[in-house]
Amino acid sequence: MNWLTNVVRPKIKSLLAKRETPDNLWIKCPETGEMVFHRDLEANQFVIPSSGYHMRMPARRRLEVLFDGARYETIAVPPSPVDPLKFRDERRYTDRLKDAKAKTGNEDAVLLGIGQLDDMTVVAAVQDFDFMGGSLGMAAGEAIVTGMLAAVERRAPFILFAASGGARMQEGILSLMQMPRTTAAIQALREARLPYLVVLTNPTTGGVTASYAMLGDVHLAEPGALIGFAGPRVIEQTIREKLPDGFQRSEYLLEHGMVDMVVQRQDLRATLSRLCHVLTKTPKVEVVELEPVEVEQPAA
Repeated sequence: MNWLTNVVRPKIKSLLAKRETPDNLWIKCPETGEMVFHRDLEANQFVIPSSGYHMRMPARRRLEVLFDGARYETIAVPPSPVDPLKFRDERRYTDRLKDAKAKTGNEDAVLLGIGQLDDMTVVAAVQDFDFMGGSLGMAAGEAIVTGMLAAVERRAPFILFAASGGARMQEGILSLMQMPRTTAAIQALREARLPYLVVLTNPTTGGVTASYAMLGDVHLAEPGALIGFAGPRVIEQTIREKLPDGFQRSEYLLEHGMVDMVVQRQDLRATLSRLCHVLTKTPKVEVVELEPVEVEQPAA
């Protein structure tokens, strides 16, 4: 055994070797280019502290922030046909689904949860843009319908966090049929006189905007969110005119009456809680901490 070759040289190489830093430790702000440490970003609910830019937020983290104590139960969704059209473009649709499931840990683009929001039972659905762009397919449509019917059964408000690029092209007409299905489920909420609140996040486009994302009782939007049916570039190419500054952004839609409020992410939970209590005519229980009172001991 050569001690210099087999022991000393590998130790020297390990000391001199460059340690690689994972790419996801620092996040770059799309507006200012500022680099933010990932833990600081997570602690601030994925909002860049200096610029206020709202990054995309994971679906499970959305539910944790919404519910009391980050505790909630997921709602099972009935299985839907996988690849009903046997679709293939550059890759098989089944392979794309497999990659999306491995990336997000979710079965499809919509995650359902039920829990307490300031001691009120609510049902929430979150669209995960990381799952094939939050596209609306049969499984996602089934999840929305299941969530709304669960809210009717529990007599609870329904909250939707929308984020989508539109219908899922790999499912064709079957994807488009989810628009009327979800609209019918919304009517069930209406007949039960239950609140349906929509939070529009970046981006919310296509068939989702043309259906259940714009049929809520109250529409909230996060700052700077892109909201529309077709993208601004497609519209400019179609009408051959320059669009106004901020077109299809949440602030522009607020000025033109398309949304009711633009709410910072840190204020969303309190705003949703207040709306749920007001619309259900349920008084919110305020916890008041009483100061300790000293009691005089009787004389012996």
